[in-house]
This record gives sequence, structure tokens and C-alpha cells, in this order.
Amino acid sequence: METKKYTVVSVLSIAGFDGSGGAGIQADTKTISALGCYAMNVLTALPVQNTQGVKSIYEIPTQAIKDQLETIFEDIYPTAIKIGMVHSTALVELIADFLKDYRGPIIFDPVMVSTSGHRLIQAETIQACIDRLFPLATLITPNLDEVAVLINEPVDSLAKMRTAGAKLLQMGCQAVLVKGGHLPGNDLSSILLCADQDIQFDTTKIETRNTHGSGCTLSSAIASYLARGEDLPTAVGNALDYVNKAIQGSQRLTIGHGSGPLNHFHNPQKLITYDMD
Repeated sequence: METKKYTVVSVLSIAGFDGSGGAGIQADTKTISALGCYAMNVLTALPVQNTQGVKSIYEIPTQAIKDQLETIFEDIYPTAIKIGMVHSTALVELIADFLKDYRGPIIFDPVMVSTSGHRLIQAETIQACIDRLFPLATLITPNLDEVAVLINEPVDSLAKMRTAGAKLLQMGCQAVLVKGGHLPGNDLSSILLCADQDIQFDTTKIETRNTHGSGCTLSSAIASYLARGEDLPTAVGNALDYVNKAIQGSQRLTIGHGSGPLNHFHNPQKLITYDMD
């Protein structure tokens, strides 16, 4: 009697490293796994960091990144993909060329500005992201600092978030989630904009220092829900709820001396499998 075989829902994270476990591919892997999907990684950079900040960044050779992509794809075709920080124009070109025929959703989290407000990538790389990765992405997920860099003006209100989102759509995005976590006040609003939709998601801010990696977590959660078959608005809503509960679940945790991580496993789900017969 043959043993039944099953396949899994897989999500590939193309992102940088965080040895402290709160952001980057570590946060992505935890999130994807907690949401019942099979996590895979392609490492793009090796930051040396902890909860208090980044000390240095070591680059990964472009050829090594290409080899990683080819090796994953020849064996396991991802159901969905999340792209994090890409730090050079050459890397943007490589990823865009490799994924141009990919059949599945791509979530691009355009990590461009550090928590302290410093730009992490050069202007030419930002333009390469706009030209090459924006058109490929099912959704981009910038925070307000990144939106300000992309449209070259500050964004400090819900009205400006909508205007900024419309400008980003004109740059070639299929859809954009403008994250409003940096707005003042106790309310936290994010706005999903695409060609025929404008959906606002509201919640209340949680007072905690444990928010390290929240952007990485959100983008990989959206990719996971899309991989599971949800439509974009549902996936975004569920991902925002997951992040909110992961932050709530970390409130009693003390990990490190800086901005602590989320509790990614506040409600872990079993690995989703499908009968191959």
C-alpha cells in the first residue's frame, strides 16, 4: 500500500539577515511558519545587528544571490514571494530579471530608511526599484518615511497618505499599502490602494518597545495569506491583525536592551498541506 503524499504552500523570503532574530529573514521565517506555510530564504545581505541597531553590513556577492535563487527554483517553486531590502542597483536588476516570468504574488517591502531616519540605499537604487520591481510586485508596503523618499515630500496625515498612494500607483505599482504607524496619536491607520479600491484599516496603537521587525513581519504575513489563496484585501486585513496580535503578545517579554521583537508564535498554525492524489 502506497503512502499518501502531500504538497505544501511555500513562501520565499528574499531579504537580509538579523542575527538577533527580530527582523529580516528570521522574522519572515517565523511569520511564514506561524501562518502554516513552508518558509524558504534567499539571503541578500549580512547586517551585524541586535535590538539596539545595526553595527555594520557585509554584502553578499551578486553571483551568490543568483545561485541561491536558481537552486531554490529548480527544486521548490514558491507559491508566493516576499522581497525585503535590496541594497544595490545590480541586485535589483538581478532579482527583476530572474522573477520577470514568475507566476505568483510578489510582496515588496521597500526598506529604504532606517529607524533613525537615515537612507539605507542610494538614489539610483531607489530609482531601479521603481523602474524594475514596482511593476512586478503585486503589492508594495512602504512606511511613511519610505513614502516620503519615494514621492519626495513629507506625509503626515491620512489625506496625504491617500494622495501619496495615488502617486505611487502612477509610478507603476499594481497596489500599495501605505502604512501609517508613524503618524502621531493613538490611532493606527493603513490604506490599501489599487486601481479600483481604496480600503482603510484602523486599529489602536499599542504602547510597547517591542516593534522590531514589524514591517518585515507584515509583508511576509501578507505573502503567506496570499499563498493560502486569499484575495488581496482579505490578506492585508488578516496580516495587519496578525501583526497587531504579535505585538500584543510581546508586551510582557523583555528581549535585549533596545527595540524588542514581536511574538510571532502567539497563535501558531499547523503546516498547510494538500493531497497530491
